[in-house]
Amino acid sequence: MKITEAEATALATGLLCDRGAPPAHAVLQAKVLVDAEMKGHPSHGLQRLPRLIRRIEKGLADPATTGSGQWQSSSFFSVDGARGLGPVVADHAIATAIPRARETGIAIAAIHNANHLGMLAHYVEGIAEAGLIGIALSSSEALVHPFGGTRALLGTNPVAMSIPVEGAAPFVVDLATSIVSMGKVHHYAATGAALEPGWAKDESGQPTIDAGLARAGSLAPFGGAKGYALGLSFELLIAAIAGTPFAPGISGTLDAEHPCNKGDVFIIINAGTDRQNASRFAAYLDAIRHSAPEQPAAPVRVPGDGARDRMTAARLQGFTLDPALHRQLLSLSTQTAQAQP
Repeated sequence: MKITEAEATALATGLLCDRGAPPAHAVLQAKVLVDAEMKGHPSHGLQRLPRLIRRIEKGLADPATTGSGQWQSSSFFSVDGARGLGPVVADHAIATAIPRARETGIAIAAIHNANHLGMLAHYVEGIAEAGLIGIALSSSEALVHPFGGTRALLGTNPVAMSIPVEGAAPFVVDLATSIVSMGKVHHYAATGAALEPGWAKDESGQPTIDAGLARAGSLAPFGGAKGYALGLSFELLIAAIAGTPFAPGISGTLDAEHPCNKGDVFIIINAGTDRQNASRFAAYLDAIRHSAPEQPAAPVRVPGDGARDRMTAARLQGFTLDPALHRQLLSLSTQTAQAQP
């Protein structure tokens, strides 16, 4: 079924407000979920809302807090998220760190004890809009097997980066170090779609295209040994900076039973990205876009182009939402109404 941005945002915001989220927090959390849908990534979209609602109802997520932080040094900001909503805690930490980055040249915000962030692009895009370079890292449960292995021991450990570009949207890349996110596997399982060969192994370590079996198994690192090395590097880096556990000791991003104890790290850099520099970046990216394509009908693109095009189209035409998920969200809204005195 088709749904508009306004309809989806109103539905998500209402469900969150009904469960104690201040309006501004509910709007932000809804925006992160709906933006993911419009960018073509339903794995990080509204399918996560019912689980988040259960987490709020069980006291595993506090929709009202922004967390609390302390500057451990002139450029290192450590944040206890106090079980807050991931986007709310992260946006508040970034807003606190940006002025320090302008002053010192760099600021790092490390977050523990906050809920799932959603797509990391949201955060680095905001940093780029402030004229700064942004890097975001996040850890997760053990979902990825080592290169040559069969057992999930690493997180999907996504990374995002943004660089301001003069007269255009910033350059943004946002990707997991697994070949696919576990959220996408959950989406495939919910819709009955088969996985691509090579994406996952089942619980016994055998390759599978069954998304249901893959949820209890493991995902492959992207790019073989190189993706494995990068994912493991981020695993160690996040644990070192945020003080959070390694993947086998992490829970709470894919369940409604445990506190969320993954780590999030934001690196904000003031490299004097003035208009001349930003204009130079724009010219270089355009040169890449206009370079000779392998196939004439498929021009070369820069990371982020597709997501922006899909979002523009979704704003005009709406986006497709799984009817079963829509019914589930409406049911949650009805349950709320029935519970009112």
